[in-house]
Amino acid sequence: MLGFIRTSNIEPQTSKMNNLEHFNTLDPKPKLTVVGAGPGDPDLITIKAIKALKSADVVLYDALIADELLDYCKTDCEKIYVGKRPGESHSQDAINFMIVEKAYMYGHVVRLKGGDPFIFGRGMEEIEYAKNFGLETAYIPGISSSVAAAGYAGIPLTARGVSESFWVITGTKTDGSLSEDLFGALQTTATIVILMGMNKLSQISEICESLGKGNLPVAIIQNGTTENQKIGLGFAKDLKTIAEENDLSNPAVIVLGEVVKYASIEEINCKLEMFKS
Repeated sequence: MLGFIRTSNIEPQTSKMNNLEHFNTLDPKPKLTVVGAGPGDPDLITIKAIKALKSADVVLYDALIADELLDYCKTDCEKIYVGKRPGESHSQDAINFMIVEKAYMYGHVVRLKGGDPFIFGRGMEEIEYAKNFGLETAYIPGISSSVAAAGYAGIPLTARGVSESFWVITGTKTDGSLSEDLFGALQTTATIVILMGMNKLSQISEICESLGKGNLPVAIIQNGTTENQKIGLGFAKDLKTIAEENDLSNPAVIVLGEVVKYASIEEINCKLEMFKS
């Protein structure tokens, strides 16, 4: 095992890793593959992602990962939960350290993330960290909930004559605030998808109303693409009420735009019954 020294912020001391050339002969060679697990439905993972899971010696997986995906791992694969739900203590520093530590101990580490790792998933941060310690790295895309959740609810993000483009915006920046890009997006005809925004519903409604978009059609989609999917429809000025009346909470995607009019509650309920059959 590589002799890392843990520092107060749970990072390896880089001075211990100044000369990595002698690790190039390790077999298996330390490697990180950052893999997108898709939006929730386990059938939406890619074939390439499945191949990575089958070859993994260690899998570090997030919250919201379907349990069935871990069945692709070989029997001696070490599977470690590193989710970040409220109340859980898996810091990003600790995860970064574990990636490097496990790669040098066992070989191939797969970092399994919900959706796509490069869409608000900190995938590039983990890859850059691993590269700094001499790991080979790879990225395998996943279907993002920003697209799939709306689609499963019957909402196309673009439609001829209705929406020519779409924005994907974070509802929670590093400092906890809502992205100011929402102001720019609302001054276009683009569809707007907000991730991690359920704690900002009142603020989003206020911004929409301040820009004359209070009556913009909206959808809130919880647990998109899964059998537990729930949806609420209405107008931007009423986001908080929509969430309360439909008992909607995280994890959820917020969609704003005229394309929401394509959604049909009857069709959505029919699809959910197909899930359960």
